Amino acid sequence: MSVLICDADGELWYTRAEELGLYSIPMPYSYGGNVYYYDLGKNTDFRAFYDAVRGGEVPKTMALNPEEYVQIIEPIFAKGEDVLYVSFSHAMSGTFDHLDMALEQLHDKYPDRKCTVFDTKSICLGSGIQMEYAAELKNSGASDEEIIAKLTEFRDKVAVYFVVDDLMHLKRGGRLSGFAAFAGTLLSLKPVLTIDEKGSLKVFEKISGKKQALKKMANRVIAELTGTDFPVYILDADCPQEGDSLAEMIKAARPEAKIIRQTVGPVIGSHCGPGTVGVIFIADKRPIPLAAED
Repeated sequence: MSVLICDADGELWYTRAEELGLYSIPMPYSYGGNVYYYDLGKNTDFRAFYDAVRGGEVPKTMALNPEEYVQIIEPIFAKGEDVLYVSFSHAMSGTFDHLDMALEQLHDKYPDRKCTVFDTKSICLGSGIQMEYAAELKNSGASDEEIIAKLTEFRDKVAVYFVVDDLMHLKRGGRLSGFAAFAGTLLSLKPVLTIDEKGSLKVFEKISGKKQALKKMANRVIAELTGTDFPVYILDADCPQEGDSLAEMIKAARPEAKIIRQTVGPVIGSHCGPGTVGVIFIADKRPIPLAAED
C-alpha cells in the first residue's frame, strides 16, 4: 500500500484536493516579516498578499528543511505504508535536496519503506493537473507503477502559457536574467512564457503589449486543446478582469471547454508578481519554447 501526496506548488484548489483525498504539503513563503504556509486557498488572505506586493513588499519563498519532510513522511512509514509523491518541477527549487536528506535519515529506521517521487516538470496547475490525474487514477485502483506510466505519457501533453506584468519579479526570483528582465521592461515586451520539457521557465514568443499576449494565449488554447476530459485552468494574480477576458475568448471559439478560474497563490505569486495571467490545458504535446539565441 502507498499514500499519494503532492505539494502546494501544484496550486490544486483545496476543495478539489479534499474531494480527491489528496494530501498536499504546505509550501512556505514570507512577507512583512512573517512566514506563511500555503494551504491551497483554504485560509489564504490573497488580498493582503497582493496589496502588500503592490505596495512595495518583496515576498520570498524558501525550501522546506529536512526535518519538516521527516515530520510529513515518517508517520506514513510508521504505519507500514509507502509514499508516492507527485511533485512540482525539481528544476525550480533546491527543496528536493532536503527531501533526499530526509529520506536518507528515514531509510535507517524504515529500511523496508520507500518514497517514489514523480517530477511533473512543471509548476502551478501545470503540476496540479498531473496531481489531479494521479489522484483519480489512485482512487480507481491503479498501482503506483501504473500511475507513473500514465503520468509519464500525460506529462508531455500538459501545455502551460502565461504572461507577467513586470519581468523584474521573475528576475528577483532567479527565474530570468537581469539583462533580459531589464530589456523586456524597457521595450514594454510582454513575452508569452512556458515550461520546457526539463521543467524550466522559457520564453515561448515575444509579444509587445498585454492584450496581444492574452490574444496569443487564447489562440494557442483554441488551436491546441484536445478533448474535454480535463479542464482548462485560467489563473490570474490579482487581475480578474484579464483572466475573465481570456476565458471569454476561449469559450467563444471552444464552447465545449470546461474552464476553471482560479487565483494564483502567494508562493507562485512571489515569483511572477501581480498582473500575471496563465492558462493550463491538455494538448497533443508540450509547447516548444524559443531557442536561446532567439
